Amino acid sequence: MARILIIDDEAHMRRILSANLAPAGHEITEAKAAAEGKRLILNDDFDVVLVDQWIPDGTGLDVVACARQTDPTLSVVMLTAMATVELAVKAMREGAFDFLAKPFEPDVLLSAVQRALEHTALLRENQRLKREARQFDSTGIAGSSASIKSVRAMIAMVAPTNATVLITGETGTGKELVARAIHNLSPRAARPFVPVNCAAFADPLFESELFGHERGAFTGADRSRQGLFEAANEGTLFLDEIAEMSLLAQAKLLRVLTEGQIMRVGSTLLHKVNVRVLVATHRDLAAMVEEGSFRQDLYYRLAVVLVAIPPLRKRAEDIPVLIEKLSQQVARDLTVPQRRFSADTIARLRDYPFPGNVRELRNIIERAYILSASEVLGLDSLAPSIGALEVLPQFGAGICANCESLQNLPDGFELPKLLEEMELAIIRNALEAAGGVQAEAARRVGLSRSMFSYKLAKYADRGKSSTES
Repeated sequence: MARILIIDDEAHMRRILSANLAPAGHEITEAKAAAEGKRLILNDDFDVVLVDQWIPDGTGLDVVACARQTDPTLSVVMLTAMATVELAVKAMREGAFDFLAKPFEPDVLLSAVQRALEHTALLRENQRLKREARQFDSTGIAGSSASIKSVRAMIAMVAPTNATVLITGETGTGKELVARAIHNLSPRAARPFVPVNCAAFADPLFESELFGHERGAFTGADRSRQGLFEAANEGTLFLDEIAEMSLLAQAKLLRVLTEGQIMRVGSTLLHKVNVRVLVATHRDLAAMVEEGSFRQDLYYRLAVVLVAIPPLRKRAEDIPVLIEKLSQQVARDLTVPQRRFSADTIARLRDYPFPGNVRELRNIIERAYILSASEVLGLDSLAPSIGALEVLPQFGAGICANCESLQNLPDGFELPKLLEEMELAIIRNALEAAGGVQAEAARRVGLSRSMFSYKLAKYADRGKSSTES
C-alpha cells in the first residue's frame, strides 16, 4: 500500500483522483492549498504527490521545490489544464517526476502513479544501500588503500548475485565483516544472516547443527530441532573456519550445495532450502586439497568468487582512519567520551606489524582507553611489546646498514644479546596478540607448541636469575 498526497483546490478533482486511486489499495490524503500540502510533506511520509500547477496560494512548482528539499526521494506528478511544452520542461527541470495534462484517462493516471511509485522505491532503496555501505565501512573495512578499495569493489560486484563466495585472510582481518557486507548489500538483506564457526562444533554434532535432527535421532534428542540451514532459509549462511570441517561433513555440505535440499538427522524426508552460502578461512585451501585434507570438488564449488582481504601491515596507510573509526566504536561501547591519539602514537602504530590485524588494533585501542586516564593517548598507553617489536628490528637493520666491515660495529655490540632481545620481544608480542593462548602464539611465529613453550620458559628462568642476582 502506498501513501499518496493530492493537492488541488478543486474538490471535484480531488474526488476524481481519489476515486481512481483508492481501489488500488492506496492511502489517500487530500489538501486544498499549497501551504497545507507543504505542511503535510514536512510532517508526514508520502510515496507520491499529485499537485495541480495553479493553486490560489502558490504553484505546483513551489510544492516540487518543497518536496525536493524535504525528501529528495519523493516523486511529484504535476497536473494542469493549461499544458505547454515550456511548462512541462520547466517542471521536469525543477524536479517533477511526471507531467499530466487535464483531462486524462484513468489508465493514464494509474500508469503515471505506478511509475512514480517505482521511482520513489528505487531512490529509497539506493539510499538504503548507501547507508549500509557507509555503516559497513565504519565497522572496520575502511580506508583508501588500493587493496581495500579492491575488496570493496569486489563486494559491490558480488553482493547482488547468489554466488557462493570464499573469503580468505589472516586472523583478525575482518572476514565476517565482509560476509555481513555482502549480505547487507544483497537482495537477501531483510532475511537472516546466520554466522557459524565450524571450529566450534565437534564432528558428531556438526551434522545436527547444520541440518537439524528429529526427536529420538540420537541420545539426548528429546525433541525435533531445525538446523542452521533452515534457520538461514531465504537468507545467508556464513561458514567461518571452513577448513576445520571434517571430510565427512564436507561431503554432506557439498550435497546440500549441489541439490539445495537438506535431510535432518534421523529423518528420511528431504527439505528444500534457499540459502546463500559464504565461507571463510585463514588457511590455504588449495594446499589442503593437494595434501588431501579438503575435498577438491567442494573447493571448486565454494571458490566461485574469491575475496582476499589484505593483512593490516600491507595497508598501513589505512591505520590512521581505522584508529579514528575504532576509537569511536570503543568510546561508544565503553560509554565514555571519545579521546584522540597523539601523532607519535599513530606513527608508532603505523610502523607496527599487527600480527592480529584489525582485531588486534581494536584491542590496543580498547586497552588504551581502559588503562589510561589521559585525554590524549600517548606512547605510554600502548603495551610495551608494541614498542619493543618496532624498535629492535630497526636497531638491527641500522647496524647491518653500517657494518660494511667489522671495524664499523659499535663498541660493546653483542649479536647474541641483540638476537635474544628481538626474539623475546617477538614472543611476548605474539603471546599478547593471541590472548595468552600459547598454541595460537606459536602458530603466529612459525614454531611448534613445544619449542614455543621451551623458549618462553627459558626467558622466564633467565628473568628470575637476573632478579635473584
